[in-house]
Amino acid sequence: MHANEMAEEFPVVSVEADAWDAVTQLAERRLPGLVVTDSGGKPLSILPASQVVRILVPTYVQDDPSLAGVLSESMADRVADKLRGKKVGALIPEDVPELAVVNDDDTLVEVAAVMARLRCPLAAVTRGDELVGVITASRLLQLALAPPA
Repeated sequence: MHANEMAEEFPVVSVEADAWDAVTQLAERRLPGLVVTDSGGKPLSILPASQVVRILVPTYVQDDPSLAGVLSESMADRVADKLRGKKVGALIPEDVPELAVVNDDDTLVEVAAVMARLRCPLAAVTRGDELVGVITASRLLQLALAPPA
């Protein structure tokens, strides 16, 4: 099986997209992340849901989780306001996992190897510079564990 046969339609956002809208999409669709493209539509990076959670939690609470209990609910509500007015590109830190990009004719094992090496939950499938679709880690596992036809 080749990557183009495993690929599914998947939400993609531009680095210039509104961060609030992108995070809302992550939450509402319960996605592991979003593929982020440059202004020309070429896969550029990934915005993992786990990174968004890190952005929402103040650094001092990440350093000492016991402080989370003293934050008021109104404080927790204001945390999400950090996203308003920002672009998706501003949410992607330098240490975010590199986006796994595979060719449309790569095999299941080749795709798995790239995703494993990069520890990336998504792989963008490309044909030249064109994005064909995305393979999630759960989709890859589903196909790898399926009995032979």
